[in-house]
Amino acid sequence: MTGFQIFWPILAQVFLVYGLYGLLRLRRQRLLRESRIDEETMRWGRNDPPETLSVRNCIANQFELPVLFYICCILLFIAEADNLVSVVLAWIFVATRYAHAAVHVTSNRMALRFPAFMAGFLALGGMWIWLAVWMATS
Repeated sequence: MTGFQIFWPILAQVFLVYGLYGLLRLRRQRLLRESRIDEETMRWGRNDPPETLSVRNCIANQFELPVLFYICCILLFIAEADNLVSVVLAWIFVATRYAHAAVHVTSNRMALRFPAFMAGFLALGGMWIWLAVWMATS
């Protein structure tokens, strides 16, 4: 490995965040045109309709568990533990975040969202365990 593979999943996760902000803007513009929200609602986020509230909540989720992902990826790189195992786990984490976000901003069904969350949670846990084992055995 060249050592840069661990950064591709990070970039993919960042693109997800930017995409969600874009989606929020599109939904707000549509609701403004339909006079379903006003600028005060956009400014303060009070009384957000479900179409925008779900996206806002999804964006907030991208600054919770994914923060641990970013830190772990950087530590894996620094420790030179960013090999095939860690990169595969990183891609699994990102794929599950995309799945989680897709459900969150569409049907928002917990029966679909929770398994996606748990799969990512476990993949990220695997990344941290891999880092710990790597450091302990190096």
